[in-house]
Amino acid sequence: MINNSDNFHKFLSISLLAGPGVLRPRAETELLGRVCIGLLAGFAAPRVVDMCCGSGNLGLAIAHERPDARVFLSDLTAETVGHARDNAKRLGLEERVAIGQGDMFSGVEPLLSGEKVDLVVCNPPYISTGKLAGEAAHLLVNEPREAFDGGAYGISIHQRLITDTPSVLRPGGWLAFEFGLGQDRQVAMLLRRDGHYGEIQFSNDALGNPRVACAQLTAVP
Repeated sequence: MINNSDNFHKFLSISLLAGPGVLRPRAETELLGRVCIGLLAGFAAPRVVDMCCGSGNLGLAIAHERPDARVFLSDLTAETVGHARDNAKRLGLEERVAIGQGDMFSGVEPLLSGEKVDLVVCNPPYISTGKLAGEAAHLLVNEPREAFDGGAYGISIHQRLITDTPSVLRPGGWLAFEFGLGQDRQVAMLLRRDGHYGEIQFSNDALGNPRVACAQLTAVP
């Protein structure tokens, strides 16, 4: 369970607890949350996967906003998943939220029982390993490397996300994710090269920088 030394963090219309060893929800990620809520406006009783869920901020905010949604969360570490479960219970969402643990979609596939979802949302690690050894090393003081390390170029998890999402997303469903500053061309290339997605839509932050990408699944491998 989460202990009293953890801190509350406001995210959209909810507040969460995220202690040491778990990524703290960032205000910048609220853009991704708002984009996802907008994408789901046309879906009745949507099914949503929050991949790399951290404390559960994105998936739980969506579940709070959409009382008809069924949300599936997953992350790699037991500590992170424990925080997400405690947050779901504290927010009274545990009946509509299922949480698994595993490497990428291996954590949610047993929960889905072969059924497809309408949205996959992800805030993946997107800082390069090199930067974490230098200018971004301060991020690792209280938060886990797994939450930041995106490999040599910062997009290794994006690549896996784009490749693996069609296994759980229904045709016409959406993939939406956050990426780092200046990575928009790289993620666009990954989406186009995959060949299973339609037109790519970017959403900009308050400074006009592209920070969120979304695309519909148009073909199943």
